[in-house]
Amino acid sequence: MAAAAAATFLPHTPTPRRRLAVAVHSPTRHRLSLVFSGPSDGALSVAAAEKADAGEEAAASAPRGGGGGGGGGKERRRVVRKAWEKLVRWSRSWRRRNRSDVVETTRKVVVLGGGSFGTAMAAQVAAKKADLEVSMLLRDDLVCRSINHSHINCKYLPDHRLPENITATTSASDALAGADFCFHAVPVQFSSSFLEGISTHVDPKLPFISLSKGLELNTLRTMSQIIPQALGNPRQPFIVLSGPSFAVELMNKLPTAMVVASKDKKLAAAVQQLLASPNLRISTSNDVTGVEIAGALKNVLAIAAGIVEGMHLGNNCMAALVAQGCSEIRWLATKMGAKPTTLSGLSGSGDIMLTCFVNLSRNRNVGLHLGSGEKLDEIMNSMNQVAEGVSTAGAVIALAQKYHVKMPVLTAVARIIDNELTPKKAVMELMNLPQVEEV
Repeated sequence: MAAAAAATFLPHTPTPRRRLAVAVHSPTRHRLSLVFSGPSDGALSVAAAEKADAGEEAAASAPRGGGGGGGGGKERRRVVRKAWEKLVRWSRSWRRRNRSDVVETTRKVVVLGGGSFGTAMAAQVAAKKADLEVSMLLRDDLVCRSINHSHINCKYLPDHRLPENITATTSASDALAGADFCFHAVPVQFSSSFLEGISTHVDPKLPFISLSKGLELNTLRTMSQIIPQALGNPRQPFIVLSGPSFAVELMNKLPTAMVVASKDKKLAAAVQQLLASPNLRISTSNDVTGVEIAGALKNVLAIAAGIVEGMHLGNNCMAALVAQGCSEIRWLATKMGAKPTTLSGLSGSGDIMLTCFVNLSRNRNVGLHLGSGEKLDEIMNSMNQVAEGVSTAGAVIALAQKYHVKMPVLTAVARIIDNELTPKKAVMELMNLPQVEEV
């Protein structure tokens, strides 16, 4: 777990690493060793740091006579403090050495869609500099007027004022003209037809950053397939952004960490710099498949978690179900070529934990109402935003059959959504599956 946390909150760097080891012998002669890894050309000059800290580290490493645990505890605290100070120095220097001019050279960003998350990302980018133009392409005239006149998205984020450099329009040509980056925040099931309708206004070199999570129901396509095909340009630059992130918390500037994935390493780094801020950490990845599949399947698993909550089946059941669901996502994603490390990272385990356990999750709330005995049609009619897991569930099972992967929990969700299985019956069937070796 410590390694996973470090990977999440340390900036990624492909350069070789050196290791600094600090050791101290306690009075009981048990050795405590703290190891810090950092880039050889990063903020902390390793050789200089070793020289500067040699005296104190030598003192900390030297055996000490005398009794009592107080002295040993003091030395251990000193070791931890020194390790933290080195980390901070390295971080500062890394930022200085890796400054980018992406924000300085970006003049306009367009956001397709006016939902809560698209709006939150528009606000995140707009806050980077006052003269950056952020244009939102919407279909709703009321929301468009609300953003332009009151700087508020009256439908999805009525309690948050937007930066004044955000404007909204219903004209695709106006929104896309001169854009340097495009954020795609249209729900997956509507994306293909929407993009086909605006394709003539899209520059073939315009990078598309997908915020949409899910699978197209009839074709099983992901957004990395939908966007270039709908635009008629197989070379359209593509990046997917994913990770544990609720729009309202981004708007409140609470600490958040996400990942951008692209086959183009330089493009991923550019988007990283465009989005990164004191409250938003962005990691990079080249595992587009892993990030997209994890983002799509976690929504279906969240419905299952909500069903367990709605049926009051307890914490033991919740933990078992989510663990099983994580395994099913891993089985399918790795069969499709995803990296296992991606599935344990921000877009995998991170997003799963957020979506399955927090009440702000739309998909979890759908499951909660299903588990309470409500009908799916009634639930969907009461929502003003799309719960992608509902339409994705059937596609997930079709994809699993294509890759010969058994997915009991996610299959049960699809059956419940299709009204072919009650939540109670589904739980009984899952509990009666053969007792097998954990994989």
